[in-house]
Amino acid sequence: MQGIIDFHTHAFPDDLAARAMKKLLEEGQKMFDVRAYLDGTLSSLLSSMDKYGIEKSVVCSIATRPSQFDPILRWSSRVVSDRIMPFPSFHPFDVEFAERISRIKGEGFKGIKFHPYYQDFVIDDEKIFPIYEKISRTGLIVLMHTGFDLAFERKRIADPLRIARILKKFPELKLVSTHLGAWDDWDEVERHLTGKGIYMEISFALEYLGGDAARRIILNHPKDRILFGTDSPWADQGRTLELFRALQLEERMEKRILRENAVELLSSI
Repeated sequence: MQGIIDFHTHAFPDDLAARAMKKLLEEGQKMFDVRAYLDGTLSSLLSSMDKYGIEKSVVCSIATRPSQFDPILRWSSRVVSDRIMPFPSFHPFDVEFAERISRIKGEGFKGIKFHPYYQDFVIDDEKIFPIYEKISRTGLIVLMHTGFDLAFERKRIADPLRIARILKKFPELKLVSTHLGAWDDWDEVERHLTGKGIYMEISFALEYLGGDAARRIILNHPKDRILFGTDSPWADQGRTLELFRALQLEERMEKRILRENAVELLSSI
């Protein structure tokens, strides 16, 4: 089998990484025993990928204000390679969203990352619908933080019912929900998302959900809609691989999740 594709990682420009990691750790540790396994640079991510046989990683940025779009896009353009696939970001309330989407598509990127907690929006707010419509027309992927977030008070702004509403309204949208559907809201994932046509990546879920429940969600979901992801540097890529393999899925299913489903999705753009 060719190398694994990690569909959810983060990294920062070298001159910002230490400051960004310190701030994010301080925020996360106010409410959760979060830790970092890498230093937030691309070089440390690539070293981890080499160690664990990961061929490619999707590297996600998050624009917390409209003015961050241009620097994020410039950095993404500098670091893209055969191993690093940046998903740039723009703020959902950016009045120039249509132009932002066109530029992301025009520069050859495959997808866009949104995080409703850090960007302070509700994912099924009708004000956001024109963004989903435009992205659907371009064919780009949306990688959306879904579920709760360990660094924030719990608000139901990205829960499975809201995801299901988006799917119903925009059936052509290539929406990838993180953390096996919705972080720490997996009962609702089973009620409202399992078996539907949404992509789910598995990052930061197996550590908390438990093997039996994770297997059940995975096996009851369309076999081409599960992706491997780690959320590195907030999880160790090797440990996530270990937990995934401990699920003891059939070899064919493992191959699909570790690589083939991601190849098919990325090739569709």
